[in-house]
Amino acid sequence: MPKFRKKPVVIEAWQVPPDDGNTRSVPPTWMVDALVAGGCVALEGGGLEVRTLEDGADGRAKHVADVGDWIIQGVKGELYPCKPDIFEATYEPA
Repeated sequence: MPKFRKKPVVIEAWQVPPDDGNTRSVPPTWMVDALVAGGCVALEGGGLEVRTLEDGADGRAKHVADVGDWIIQGVKGELYPCKPDIFEATYEPA
């Protein structure tokens, strides 16, 4: 079976902070834009529902980013959540 390596691409990411009122995490502009446009929806108790390309036109798939997860902005501006252990294994500071 053929094998493939992910191309080196620089992405932007933001880690979902706890919803405890004490954490001061200023999201990047693209994250604020996604929240305003409805691309991400804050969930009660913390975390976010992230609308991704995989959700389809009907939006039936649901991707949830829990506190501590990363929201990644892909190469075409798309958003998707990533668990911290996968993020650490896949990405490094640029």
